[in-house]
Amino acid sequence: MKRIFGLIIFILTASPGNAQQDPQFSQSMFNIMMFNPGYVGSKNAICATAVNRQQWVGFGDGAPVSSLFTVNSPFRLFGADHGAGLHILNDEAGFETNLSINASYALRMNLGNGKLGIGFGLGVINTSLDADWFVPAGDDFTTPSADPSIPAGNETVLTVDFSGGLFYYDGDLYVGISSTHINEPAVEYTQSARPFKSRHYYLTAGYSLPMRNPSVSALPAVLLQTDGAIAQLNIGAIIDYESRLWGGLFYRHGAAIVGIAGIELFNGINIGYSYDFSTTAIMRHNKGSHEFMLRYCFDLDMDRTPQRYRSIRIL
Repeated sequence: MKRIFGLIIFILTASPGNAQQDPQFSQSMFNIMMFNPGYVGSKNAICATAVNRQQWVGFGDGAPVSSLFTVNSPFRLFGADHGAGLHILNDEAGFETNLSINASYALRMNLGNGKLGIGFGLGVINTSLDADWFVPAGDDFTTPSADPSIPAGNETVLTVDFSGGLFYYDGDLYVGISSTHINEPAVEYTQSARPFKSRHYYLTAGYSLPMRNPSVSALPAVLLQTDGAIAQLNIGAIIDYESRLWGGLFYRHGAAIVGIAGIELFNGINIGYSYDFSTTAIMRHNKGSHEFMLRYCFDLDMDRTPQRYRSIRIL
C-alpha cells in the first residue's frame, strides 16, 4: 500500500500542473501565520502553538502526517509596531518528507479601528525522497532507472522559500490575503526532472458575532486557497462559551465535513481537536482524519506582569 500511495503522491507533486502541495489543517484559524506572515504580532500576546494532523487514518503506510509548531510576538521598535514569528512544519506523504523552517516579520500600521500587518517570510525547505518503487513484471512497464522523471534512489534537496501577506484585525473582524512559495523553489533531483513547489494563494476572513447571551459568541470564518490550478474552499463557524469552551462545524468543499472542539485548561493553555469525515470515494478506505492542537498564549504588557490570554478570538 505504501508503494502505491507513494507513487500517487509523487505524481501529484512532481508535475508542473500539480495539485496543491501545502498541507491542509482543519484548525487553520488558529494557524494563520503558517500561510500569512502579515499575521505575526497582530495581537498583544505571545502565542506558541503545536499541531499534529493524522490524515486518512487506516488507509495504510504512507498516509499524510503533518506536524506544525508556531510562535509569534509583537514588539515595538523606533516608535513603530512590529511582529516576528517562527514556524516549523514537517509534512510526510508517501515517500516524500518536507521539513520547512520559516521566519516571519510584519510591520503593523494603524488602519481604521484596527491594524494592518504587512509581512514577509523567509525560510528553507528540505525535501527528501526515500523511494521504494514497485514495478510489475513484464516488458510493458518502465523501471524508474529508465525514466528520467522518476528518481531511482534516495534524494535530498534544500531550497530557499519566500512568502508574503497582508492581515487586518480590529478585535472582531479579520481579513487576510497572502501567498506562499512566491519564488516557486525548484526541487532539483539528480536526474533531469525539475519539479517545484507551486505558488499558493490564500484568502481568509472571520468575524466575531455577539449573541443574545453575553457569555456566547459566534465566529464564522472562511478560507480560500489555490495554486492557480485547483481551489479549495473551507467555510463554517465556531461557537465560543466564556472563552473557555468552543466547538464548531466546517465544510471543505468537495472533500470533507469537519467537526472542531476545544477547551481552555488553565493559565492560558488550550487544547483543540478536529475530526474530518471524508465526503469523497476515499471515505471507504479510511477512518477519517484527526488533528490535535496545543496552544499557550499570554498577554504582553510592558507595564504589568504578563497575564494569560484566554479568549479564542486571538485566533
